[in-house]
Order: sequence, then structure tokens, then C-alpha cells
Amino acid sequence: MSPTSSAAAKTPAKPRTKKAAAGTGATLPDEERAALDADIDRLEEGSRVWAALTLDQRARLLGRVRDAVGTVAQEWADAATMSKGLEPGHALSGEEWLGGPYAVIGLLDALRETLEALAIGKNPLDGVKLDQAPGGRLRAHTFPLNGTEKFLLSGFTGEVWFEPGVTAAEARREAGLGQLTPTQPGGVGLVLGAGNVTSIPVADVLYELFAHNRVALLKVNPTQDSLVPVFERALAPLIEPGFVRIVRGGAATGAYLTSHPRLVHVHITGSAATFDAIVWGPDAGGRETPKLKVPITAELGGVSPIIVVPGAWSAADLKYQAEHVATMRLVNAGHNCIAGQVVIVSSDWPQRAEFLHRLHEAYAAAPERPVWYPRSDERLGAAASSYPDAAWSADHTRAIVEVKDGDDPAPVETIEYFAPILGVVELGGTGQEFLDAAVAHANDKLTGTLGANVLIDPATEAALGDGFERAIAELRYGDIAINTWTAFNFLTARLTWGGYPGATLADVSSGIGVVHNALLLDRVERSVARGPFRPFPRSVGDKLRLLSLSKGTILPTPPWFVSSRTGAEVSAGLTRYLVDGKLPGLVATLTKAMQA
Repeated sequence: MSPTSSAAAKTPAKPRTKKAAAGTGATLPDEERAALDADIDRLEEGSRVWAALTLDQRARLLGRVRDAVGTVAQEWADAATMSKGLEPGHALSGEEWLGGPYAVIGLLDALRETLEALAIGKNPLDGVKLDQAPGGRLRAHTFPLNGTEKFLLSGFTGEVWFEPGVTAAEARREAGLGQLTPTQPGGVGLVLGAGNVTSIPVADVLYELFAHNRVALLKVNPTQDSLVPVFERALAPLIEPGFVRIVRGGAATGAYLTSHPRLVHVHITGSAATFDAIVWGPDAGGRETPKLKVPITAELGGVSPIIVVPGAWSAADLKYQAEHVATMRLVNAGHNCIAGQVVIVSSDWPQRAEFLHRLHEAYAAAPERPVWYPRSDERLGAAASSYPDAAWSADHTRAIVEVKDGDDPAPVETIEYFAPILGVVELGGTGQEFLDAAVAHANDKLTGTLGANVLIDPATEAALGDGFERAIAELRYGDIAINTWTAFNFLTARLTWGGYPGATLADVSSGIGVVHNALLLDRVERSVARGPFRPFPRSVGDKLRLLSLSKGTILPTPPWFVSSRTGAEVSAGLTRYLVDGKLPGLVATLTKAMQA
């Protein structure tokens, strides 16, 4: 495929001779190589211009990008919906609003506030509550920080936990990352965009610019080729001065760029297999000398646990949390790096059978959708082969695998299916005994360290006390969601997104480094989100009984739930409110939310 760039249009036509791209048997036509080189030329010029911009100028530039994103938001959501085999305005299109323009506008706003603070000599952590988390960790309460967040997402909170030993003074001193030294250019970096969620490539480019002062060449995944015109208009204020370039292409293009001598860094959102091929070569054999000659960061997914802590749940609780778990697996047809994959339940929980019955009902009843990501059929087939007794539904496009005695748990616990396969694993015990066992199981048995989910009712959480927080601290995951889904972490700009620290080139696990992180914090270990166990109006009773633990919410059903009847309308309305701030539209959206 030909790259898409203004430079490509200016390059004179050349004979279609081809040269093998480094590290692959594929070939890349000379004219495409020349076009890519011209894009890098332009970016090198742009890097010098970027270094000359003041913080105030950069903040205003973010405002221009925000305006551009608002202008194309409808087209963005429609194009993303169609790319997944659905019609514009489909009942499932809310996922494309939230995972596209909504997420990007939130990130732009939060980054702009950080730059405006730095520009007048303030610290990004000014006004942010800091306290202690278990294990000698400093914790910053970074969500909510304004009235809009407190109102629209009442009952939800978010914290950034620093690595053990980081002091408040150190956290404040290092907050700002590359914007503390804005005149030092970071060179030209390569962003290999994700193929599943449309906000990811844009967010990754923004992080390159503002965390590292690196201008960025974005190569989109071929699954998102149809979004390129939208991305180009949304990022036009960054493309015109040479801070960003966007290109299309396949494996040969990627191989040419990852071996390009003038690119100083690579960031990839994808699979560990792709990461290994980039770093070690396509056969990923010997791992003594990397073939990649520049630093690399990555977000790579994994097998995410959903730990269900036993308690005394009402019938409404069982139904709601079953829909919650189904949501974690089925949004975007399971093509999410944080799609929950293994439910860990207690074999000693008296309500285990009823909960699993409700889970099967919710999973089968959720609206059918295309399983669209490349090679998904192969992964569904592999699961069917490994687990012939799995319970299939939705015309054999989704399955629940209850791992029984004699079954091999390894496939569902170690293979990131990236498709609608949900495993259920049982462990003994209740209370703290079960929770500790579940944490150890997730840490030691499941592939990856990106996201973990924990469901626990307020009374049980209160009974566990400090033991619950200690267990959360023991989870070796970069993002943890308590009574919500780690997608909330992903969508919240002032939380970090990435695998647990400690990965290496030879053993990359869920990746290296973080993104989003709009406060530009350094030496972060994880982000923790907390949500209400019960929706409105039942959450009101929890708030009255347990003010310190349970937080009320105005949402009867979050719009991202697969069971929400008005998810598309509410997600679109919330995005439009971020764009224009018009209260009548917000009132109409909240009215729809109450009908979910």
C-alpha cells in the first residue's frame, strides 16, 4: 500500500523497483521508501520547531487540536463503527464514541491543563491529594479533579501509585517529564498504531510529543486505514507544522521504518509476538543481541483476571455484576487488550452456582456483533479444540469455558484469545483466604500484567479492612479496577496505562512504559480505579450505610455496559457535551442515561 502523506504527493514517480525490507521477506517499492524518507525529513524539521515553542504555545496548540477533534467527532464514530461491520448509529456505536473522540478530548483537556500550570510556574500535582498506599508507596488521587468529573462520573475515583520509596518531594519535582525541559528536542519517533481501538494511535502520538518531546511518525494498523482521513483532519494542527506524519502500510513498511537509521525510538501497541519480531527478528530466535537498535516502549495486553470476592449478594447484585463481567469480555467483540478473560470465583461461595447461571444468561443475551478482528476465527477454533465442553452462544461466536477437574487450564490462562472466550476458574476459601489465593493465582498463572478487575460488595470490603488494600497492593498489574472495569482506567486521562514495571526486551510481558498519564508523572507503578458496587438508585443506600467505602452514582447502568439500552445515545451525548459544553444537550443525555 502507498503511504498517505503530503510528502508522498510531491515525490516524483520512479520505476517500480523493489528492495527487501530489513527483517522480512516482504518488499517495499522504491517510491514508497522515498515517500517515507521525505516524511522523516519533514519531521526532523518539525522537531526543531517544536523545541522552539513555549509551553503556552503548546497549550494553545492542544486547544486547536481539540477543536479539530470536535469537528470530526461524528465522522470519527461513524467510520469506526463501519470499520467493524456495523452501520452508523448502530446500537453498539457508543463503544466507538467512548473509545474514539471522547477519550481523545479528555486527554487533550487534561494535557492542556498540565501545560498551562507548568507555563505559570505551578506543579501538575498542585491541588492533588497525596497519601500513603500499602508497601511504602506514595499515592496521588488524580480522579476526579473538577466538577464535571465529579458530577458525570460520581462514585468513580482513580489513584496513581508510585513505585515504592518515591517521596512526595520527588514526585512533585519530576512531574512534567519532557515539558520540564521543553527546549531539548527528542528527535523523531515511530508509533506503530493499534488496530482495535481508534483513540489509541492518537493518544500514543500525543504522549510522544508531550512526555518525551518527540515528534512522531504514525503508521496506522491496516485495520484502521479507513480512519486515516479522520485522523489527518483531527491532527491537522500538528501535521501542518511537521510535528506528526501519518502513513499507511503493511509488514514491509513497518520493517523498513523500525530499521530506519534516523528514527530514535519505537512505540508499539500490539502483541508480544509482534514486539519480539521487531526487537529480535522475525524468527525471534536468539535473544542475545537485539536487532532493533533504538529504545522501544510497548503496550501488549495479556490475560486479564476478574476476581469475584464472595459475599452476601442480592438477586439484583448477581444480575448486575453478571452483566458487568459480560461487558468486560464482549465490548468490541473481545478485541481489547484489557478484555476480562478469566473469572476467578470461590468454590465455597454459597451463591457461586447462581452467579454463574446469571453470567451465562447475560453472556448469551448480550447483543450479537461481528467478530471482526483478523484471525479471530482461528482463535475461536483453537478454544473449541481445547475445550470441547465450552458453552457457546450467539451463533457460535462466543463461549464460556468453565474449567473443571481434569481440564487443562493452561490455554485459557495463558493465551490472550483477543476474541469472545471467557474462562471461569474456581479456587477454595472465602474472605481474605480466597482473596489472597486469587491474587496469587492471577500473579502466577495468568499471562501478562496489564489489567486486573476485582468485584467486592461494600460489607465484605469493610470486613476485610486493611487486608483488602494489602491484597490490592500484591496484585502485579499496571492497572487495577475495583468494582469497575479497567477500561475506565484506559479512558481516564490522568491515570496511567501500561503493564506492571519490570518487563525487559527478552521477557516483555504486557509491555514497557506507560501512556496517557496527562499529569506527566514519573516512576509510576500502577493506577487504581474504584467504582460503585451497585448502580443508582441502590447505590444510595450503600452511601448512607458506608460513607467511607461506597460511593453513590447517578448512573443506573453505565453506558459502556453491553446491557445498556441507551449506550449509543448516551456515549454520543457525553462526547458532544465535552465538545460544546451545552447544558440542554447534557440534560437530554442524562435523561437517556436514566432509561438505560
